Amino acid sequence: MATTVTRISVQDLCEKEGLASSTVTQIVQYEIAEPVAGTSVRDWVFDTTGSHWIKKALRLQRDLELEWLAVALLVDLLRERESLMRENRQLRRRLGRLEG
Repeated sequence: MATTVTRISVQDLCEKEGLASSTVTQIVQYEIAEPVAGTSVRDWVFDTTGSHWIKKALRLQRDLELEWLAVALLVDLLRERESLMRENRQLRRRLGRLEG
């Protein structure tokens, strides 16, 4: 099964979301998202996952009026939650096969 990875340049992301590149730089500095390509800020490219977390971080920062450090902590917790939920679903499926 082939997986399609969509990528977006930092310029396109900034235009689409109405961001300054300095905001994207802060997001990367706080390890909320990581570019998958590019050596300088204007060359950065993000994959779908990075773009997803950038958008989520922007909403958290804007809606809750949080500092970027707090947003980074929340994003880490949300990632951990997603990971635990995914693991839980997998374990439930395994258990279901063993019981059935």
